[in-house]
Amino acid sequence: MGQTDSIAIKRARNAENRTISAARDAINGKVKGFRALLPFLGPAFIASIAYIDPGNFATNIQGGASFGYKLLWVIILANLMAMLLQNMSAKLGIATGKNLPEICREHLPKPLTYLMWLVSELAAMATDLAEFLGATLALNLLFGIPMIYAVMITGIVTYLILMLERYGFRPLEKFIAAFAMLIGLSYLVETILSKPSFTQVAYHSVVPWLGNNQSIMLAVGIIGATVMPHAIYLHSSLTQGRIIPRNDEEKLKIQKFSTKEILIAMTLAGFVNLSMMYMAASVFNATGNENIADLKTAYHTLTPLLGSAAASVFLISLLASGISSSVVGTMAGQVIMQGFVGFTIPIWVRRLVTMLPTVVIVAMGTDPTLTLVISQVVLSIVLPFPIIALIYFTQKKDLMGVLTNKRHVTILSSVFAAVILSLNVWLIIQTFLG
Repeated sequence: MGQTDSIAIKRARNAENRTISAARDAINGKVKGFRALLPFLGPAFIASIAYIDPGNFATNIQGGASFGYKLLWVIILANLMAMLLQNMSAKLGIATGKNLPEICREHLPKPLTYLMWLVSELAAMATDLAEFLGATLALNLLFGIPMIYAVMITGIVTYLILMLERYGFRPLEKFIAAFAMLIGLSYLVETILSKPSFTQVAYHSVVPWLGNNQSIMLAVGIIGATVMPHAIYLHSSLTQGRIIPRNDEEKLKIQKFSTKEILIAMTLAGFVNLSMMYMAASVFNATGNENIADLKTAYHTLTPLLGSAAASVFLISLLASGISSSVVGTMAGQVIMQGFVGFTIPIWVRRLVTMLPTVVIVAMGTDPTLTLVISQVVLSIVLPFPIIALIYFTQKKDLMGVLTNKRHVTILSSVFAAVILSLNVWLIIQTFLG
């Protein structure tokens, strides 16, 4: 077994070297078009999984069921915010060769660094809780597996996928990208089956509407479920040592390829989020089922309306989302710990520790939807830290060099940050004070 594993690792390393070699050819202009972009595909697809996790399923489906197509513009806005922030995070890794937590540790006061580490670990655990619950619920509904056993299966599967990291960056990237494609394909099928009004989709994707307090609350929840703290931390780690630039010219070229990849990956994530909402609008809202407030009810309501095939596709996409986003969440947790405090623990220990809260919640019989809501509030509290740090560091010329944010990028990202932070404060107040 050891020799077989060694051969597999050697082959994977050779494949990784071929990817790096292909990237060098693209940087030097020897390859053009989509072939030049291929070796750079990976980091953004991993980060994009955070934008189509079970938390997004819950908020988007509830939004579509309650208000039809009217909140689609919120998804477009949130996706544009995410594109900009993820691009800045990727750029930080390319420019400095370090990730955001490492930069924070080097340039910020120690007390602030430790505070950021603690709240970021809390966010990673809250994220993992939501993702674990999503995959667990999908296994329960799809195969009838008791929730407590479904938790264990989810933990084992995500751990096995994480073991792909030992074979280099490429196998894990391909695996996660395959999950993203599966989720996208699932919602392409759901789009065909649900037959939404594309006139309504086009109109409400660009025309803002707020309505009442409940719709505003949902709009804030959609943004909160989209822009994720751990994805901002992780993306800088995924690019920091993947293709190492030799000079400023190569930094600029690698960043251009990275931006193209982000546009592709985040557009796919945006499509999935849009299709979640307009499927709910077409199937639930249009038939008077406006009180769909959780994923289990959505599944049971979907079955008689569109048939068991559509309901099964919905669960398959939820399962793929839960497992892949849990993998990504664990990766982000490792980056957060190693970056902020220079300390690492074995993957299996982190996997075990972060799944324990889910085991306890399932064993107690706590409502999964309530747990998802609480996890989103925790993320709302933590989100200001990585966003403000990212904007602060990416506008520093001595740190970023040729990839320093242009003034309009800093202004736009600051406006986005102000909007996100204001909405998050409002969400926290409304959650606790009603």
